[in-house]
Amino acid sequence: MYPFLKQAQGPHRTSLSFFSGLLDYCFSEKSLQVIRIIHAQLVKGLLKSGQFEAANCLFDKMPVRDVVSWNTMISGYASYGFVNYALGLFLQMQNIWVRPNGYTFSILMSLVSCVYHGKQIHGSMIRSGADLSNVVIGNSLINMYGKLGLVDYTFGVVLTMKELDVISWNSLIWGCHRAGCQELALAQFYRMRTMKQLPDQFTISIVVSVCSNLRALNKGKQIFGFCFKVAFISNSIVSSAIIDLFSKCNRLEDSVQLFREQDRWDSALCNSMISSYKQHGFGDDAVQLFLLTMRKDLMPTEFTLSCLLSAVSKFFPSEQGSQIHSLVIKLGFELDAVVASSLVEMYTKIGSINDALIIFTNMGVRDLITWNTIMMGLTCNGRVSETMDIFEQLIREGTEPDRVTLCAVLLACNYGNFVDEGMIIFSSMENDFGIKPGEEHYAYIVEMLSRAGKLKEAMYVIETMPYAPSFIIWKSVICACSIHEDLRLTERLAKRMMEMEPQSSLPYLVLAQAYEVRGQWESMVRVRTAMKHKGVKEFTGYSWIGIKDHVYIFEADQLQHHGGKEIYLVLKLLVWEMEEAGYI
Repeated sequence: MYPFLKQAQGPHRTSLSFFSGLLDYCFSEKSLQVIRIIHAQLVKGLLKSGQFEAANCLFDKMPVRDVVSWNTMISGYASYGFVNYALGLFLQMQNIWVRPNGYTFSILMSLVSCVYHGKQIHGSMIRSGADLSNVVIGNSLINMYGKLGLVDYTFGVVLTMKELDVISWNSLIWGCHRAGCQELALAQFYRMRTMKQLPDQFTISIVVSVCSNLRALNKGKQIFGFCFKVAFISNSIVSSAIIDLFSKCNRLEDSVQLFREQDRWDSALCNSMISSYKQHGFGDDAVQLFLLTMRKDLMPTEFTLSCLLSAVSKFFPSEQGSQIHSLVIKLGFELDAVVASSLVEMYTKIGSINDALIIFTNMGVRDLITWNTIMMGLTCNGRVSETMDIFEQLIREGTEPDRVTLCAVLLACNYGNFVDEGMIIFSSMENDFGIKPGEEHYAYIVEMLSRAGKLKEAMYVIETMPYAPSFIIWKSVICACSIHEDLRLTERLAKRMMEMEPQSSLPYLVLAQAYEVRGQWESMVRVRTAMKHKGVKEFTGYSWIGIKDHVYIFEADQLQHHGGKEIYLVLKLLVWEMEEAGYI
């Protein structure tokens, strides 16, 4: 008898006692096959209830551990997110020469998150003699390589398969779509049709999503017509994808019409419509639709709450965000990674960075999106030193950064004037993290060097970068030129920027200001006149403030129309009081 069986308490006591008695009987009858089954079921039950220590103890004491037992342990740890431990068990299994079966590999392939592990598992399948032409195993491989973005490998797997079913095609099209090869994904759909394979609703939803990413409205309409032909239009998954297509192609009115024509609402449909309203700036409509779904007893999903939080951070006062946060807690979604990430993003956008940090710290599982969100939020709220600390923590925990992570770090170095740190990270991106610097990374480095007055170094980076310098990159340099009084370089850059974006007012204004500072009034007037003749308009800035349920937006010089005189008098009074108190 095992010690933890004697200590069983509560509702599991009877079942454990039953199993222990049954084990005694089986030992007496020498029925090893039944003993194995009972052991496996006990292990499975303990893993499901999260009792990993007890499961390990029982697993270690099993007289014979066959492939089914190992699969149970690997699957149990995988279901709780302990991926590394599950992979470790697979290695132990191989070390004692237990041959994995198709189910073992299907579990492992669903866990893979890096190319190295994926290729290792594929190699292990080949060595173990797995039938790679089998449609189930082949589909798992296609799905794994599609998730990893290795499109060439997905086609390599397809070529080894004797037959393809609808799942094979769906996985192949989805893999191309996920890797950003949208035209290739469409080509596979047309190839699927030529081979007389009938698509299902998942095929159609993926293809419509491809059309959405391409903003290919005409192709999307053809798929829409096909949906009527095969009676898929009543399927909520397909309808949701088409609503999203219309929205992304700036046809919100068609999204609304299709939504209204639906006989029955579900979470998928409502989520698509809420997301569409949010994307087009109709935050109030998104919230109203959400309230309507609640009245119809349609419980919000993680995606619903994520959309709402995103809409609130853009269009509503912070009180609305706090209310949705309370709803998140009430519905028990506070530990969900997607919702928690959205809460972090919302609080960073409205400036409540301490609230964002509390949520981030309390999260059990953090994906890379969450790390990137808090780092970018800290940077944009001026807490650049903490951004660097978070980045170091991410590296210590073994999480691989991506392009966005390094954007957040380089932007922090830019804002914090951490020139040396920024150059070290930028120079080691490819060697340390396998990420080739993109145009956005170069833009942050050029701006960092320019703001630090290192114009020669900034120009050298521009001359050696593998991309043609964009308007944004020149913008960083020309603004620094005007500060550091390099008129000749300012004139040269202004001319180039005027050619790149003729309707941008920035080069004209910077050049005019440079002439004005030096007292070159004729040159200043000439630039202003040229700007007027070419119809270039100055960018109008605005600010906004939320009061109760309304957001008030003020454009530049518009304040006088909203009781501005009284506002300025109050501001003067406040400044006077601050001076008296010694704050100014």
